[in-house]
This record gives sequence, C-alpha cells and structure tokens, in this order.
Amino acid sequence: MSLQNWKRHFVIFGVIAASSIALSGCGQSAADSASASATKAQAVIDDGGWWCKEHGVPEEECAQCDPSLVAKFKEDGDWCEEHNRPESQCFLCNPARFDKFAARYEAKFGAKPPKPTEALAK
Repeated sequence: MSLQNWKRHFVIFGVIAASSIALSGCGQSAADSASASATKAQAVIDDGGWWCKEHGVPEEECAQCDPSLVAKFKEDGDWCEEHNRPESQCFLCNPARFDKFAARYEAKFGAKPPKPTEALAK
C-alpha cells in the first residue's frame, strides 16, 4: 500500500472515530437533556421583582404583600373573607385562578412561573 493510501485510510478512520464519539454523547438522552435545559432556564429567570413568588401574582397586584391594595379590592367587591385575600387571587377557593396569572408570567418571560409558596396555605 502506498503512503497516500495510508493517509487516506487514516483520515477516514479518524472521521469515523470522531463521529462515533460525538454521536455517543455522555449517556444522556435527548429528553433528559431537554428537561435539564428547561430546569436551568426556570432557575435563571430574573423577573426583577415583578413576580410575587410567595403568592403567585405580579408584585404590584399582591394585596397580601401590600395591605394598601386591600381597600380597592374590597371596594370592587373582589374579596374572599374566608381566606383574607382578593377573590380573584384566592387559589384556595379556585386553584384554576392561578392559570390566569401564570399565563401573564409566561407571556412576559417565556417560561412557567414558579409555584406560589404561600398562596395555597390557609
């Protein structure tokens, strides 16, 4: 075999070996990789204080954090006496109400909001 044939075989072998290594990955499936990416994306979203993580609503609308908002909600007839929060934000009476706020978060940040930490506690 000539030197040129050896070089050609060596290059072909190198390409095959490199392709095999690249395609094998690190044993992580595509689904695992996508899930890990989504988790990382969720963890790094900085909403700049726009979202109340405790109650699952925009911070400027959170009557549980800002008692000065309570009077307006009560005046508008939007108050849950049982849970002492705006009816429109009472996820205890109706957990599906959170979906409206979650949709606003997703529209703004392109990701699902963090689950409220206190909104479901009595």
